[in-house]
Amino acid sequence: MKTRKEYDSIGGINVPVDKYWGASTQRSKKYFDIGEFKVRPILIKSIAIIKKTAAIVHKNEKQIDSKISNAIIKACNDVINGKLNDHFPLKVWQTGSGTQTNMNVNEVIANRAIHILGGKLGSKKPVHPNDHVNKSQSTNDVFPSAMHIAIALETRDKLLPSLILLNKELKKKTTQFRNIIKVGRTHLQDATPLTLGQEFSGYQSQLEDTILRVKTALKEIHYLAQGGTAVGTGINSRRNFDKKICKEISKITKISFKPAKNKFAALAAHDAIVNFSGTLNTAAVCLMKIANDIRYLGSGPRAGYGELILPANEPGSSIMPGKVNPTQSEAVTMVCVKVIGNHSGITIAGSQGQFELNVFKPLIAHNILQSIDLLSDSSNNFAKFCVKGIKANTKQIKKDLENSLMLVTALAPKIGYDNAAKIAKSALKNGTTLKYEALKTGLITEKEYLKFVNPKKMINPQ
Repeated sequence: MKTRKEYDSIGGINVPVDKYWGASTQRSKKYFDIGEFKVRPILIKSIAIIKKTAAIVHKNEKQIDSKISNAIIKACNDVINGKLNDHFPLKVWQTGSGTQTNMNVNEVIANRAIHILGGKLGSKKPVHPNDHVNKSQSTNDVFPSAMHIAIALETRDKLLPSLILLNKELKKKTTQFRNIIKVGRTHLQDATPLTLGQEFSGYQSQLEDTILRVKTALKEIHYLAQGGTAVGTGINSRRNFDKKICKEISKITKISFKPAKNKFAALAAHDAIVNFSGTLNTAAVCLMKIANDIRYLGSGPRAGYGELILPANEPGSSIMPGKVNPTQSEAVTMVCVKVIGNHSGITIAGSQGQFELNVFKPLIAHNILQSIDLLSDSSNNFAKFCVKGIKANTKQIKKDLENSLMLVTALAPKIGYDNAAKIAKSALKNGTTLKYEALKTGLITEKEYLKFVNPKKMINPQ
């Protein structure tokens, strides 16, 4: 492998000649070769957006020569558009501020800009990674700002569309199943009737509330730490730099970002992300309920509940021929467990802000972006490959409804709770019908029984 010599404050180090990264990145590759997870491209993109907008502000204020600023902007565009993804090799597990990743981006942009200007890679001339690309910035405000930008972009572009699609499909089922009366279940035991549409309306309402929570929590994410620099004071930046760079970031992302109300809090704590992760945690709880219910209601086909017929997407067993499993539901529930676990990590990490800096930033970024990604993909798949194709097994539903002992609840207002209970227990013990046992008591006539024990009248207040 051909190399070139690059230098930093530690000294010289060999860097692959075909890569734009520099000494800092190369050292990080050596000393932080931990695990398999690399820093997510969306986070790299978000940092590049910050670098681009900083260069625009510096150009407008004539703090950096326009020739250099323009080269930086072009280099940033290459990063933003994913053209230089191979030049970001660093793993998640690094210094807690994310300095290695920030410097990786600084070096790649600087060397790419040098290349654009016809200079020598690694020379830091005419573009310096710190003096130019990182001007008016510190990792301590860049990384948390990039975290917020990445969360906002991924939520807008992936998570919300996926949740909205799933909500749409659930709403369709609510309408489609509105006239199918079935047995209700509480404590996993038979309960009074409801319609399958009402059951699905519960799922749809849950998800609708989840979408609203995500949108509400996202508002806090729109505040950026940028401008706080090292400890929140804004040292080495000019007055109103924070407002100007937020304005430029907003133009590029089409999201209204604002400077954090307090930069000291923005650097030392990540409560907004912890709160947003909590919302994702609630979303996972919601999806776990929905996916499990659908999985159980589709169990069978002959020895389970069997009320739903789930789409058969693929063979379910390597040994049992013809078996079809609720695979989409299972995938969703596994994602939910992971998201809940990620939130636990974010919660602990968020509590570890000591003095002027939280040093768990890469972990927080990795976990929250992974949660968004997993929830987005699983919700999208669940909507398209499961919920959309669900059918009601009306034959089984009718059979279960007719055999339900809890229809006796409708008799309680007429004959009393205790008498109704005796009828249900007798029917269960004797293997007879509710009607038979009810009429046997002499407490009610057949005409009265048919009037009261009517499932259609039991699904709404009368």
